[in-house]
Amino acid sequence: MDWSLVLASQGIETTIEPPGEEHGWMLLVACKDSERAFQNLRQYRVENRGWPWLRPLSRNWGFEWSSIGWALVMILFYWLSSIFPQVFNGGIMDSTKVISGQWWRVFTAMSLHADIAHLATNLTIGILLVGLAMGRYQAGTGLFAAYLAGAFGNLLSLLVNVRPFRGLGASGMIMGALGLLAAQSFAHLGRSRPPVKHLFAGVAAGFMLFVLFGLSPGTDIAAHVGGFIGGLLIGAIWVLLPDNFRESPKTNIGSGAVLLALVVWTWGMALHK
Repeated sequence: MDWSLVLASQGIETTIEPPGEEHGWMLLVACKDSERAFQNLRQYRVENRGWPWLRPLSRNWGFEWSSIGWALVMILFYWLSSIFPQVFNGGIMDSTKVISGQWWRVFTAMSLHADIAHLATNLTIGILLVGLAMGRYQAGTGLFAAYLAGAFGNLLSLLVNVRPFRGLGASGMIMGALGLLAAQSFAHLGRSRPPVKHLFAGVAAGFMLFVLFGLSPGTDIAAHVGGFIGGLLIGAIWVLLPDNFRESPKTNIGSGAVLLALVVWTWGMALHK
């Protein structure tokens, strides 16, 4: 079937004949096309030598609809921050206060948004990318990894931006989810020997999407860059871990529990202080 597609792409008509009593599968071409057909098939084999076309797909690859729950939490925090100023003021990324010791703002700022347009923009792309990351890494693990990547983005923003400055929003976390997805190119590193161009294809695609969504004027580009890099690093480390650990329900539940504890702890610190 692969060979028939190769020849069809070159305008050579073929017929696939099923196995008979005296032969196996056969690919039939006209005699006048035989020489050109063999030449194309030889070139096809040369160009794809060593490339493992057939790969087992993880059962966890797909879209996780519980990402809508994450979006609802973002909406809840927006509503609370619009009613209670102490929620907004206590959780926003304020460089002066973070440097003075209020480290939890690196995490709490991801739950806040400036206005409804800011929230809607992040949720529009965020539900998709976070949902895909949760589907690939399992729900709890994927969301926790994206959350950590977003915090890394806020740290980079703290180091790069001119002080004092204030920042907020889940865009760094969303770019972290994109980095996690791009890191899947490394999933077969060490298990097969695909061409370099295929090994880094996912990273290149992720980078192009990052340029499209993460470099918009007027946004915190440093947080976006940090989130994407953080997602790449976490994803690259994660795919190299043993399969029985990565796909274990205990790992997923444990990651979700740690995430929930971190959110409660940091927001508890924010509202208390």
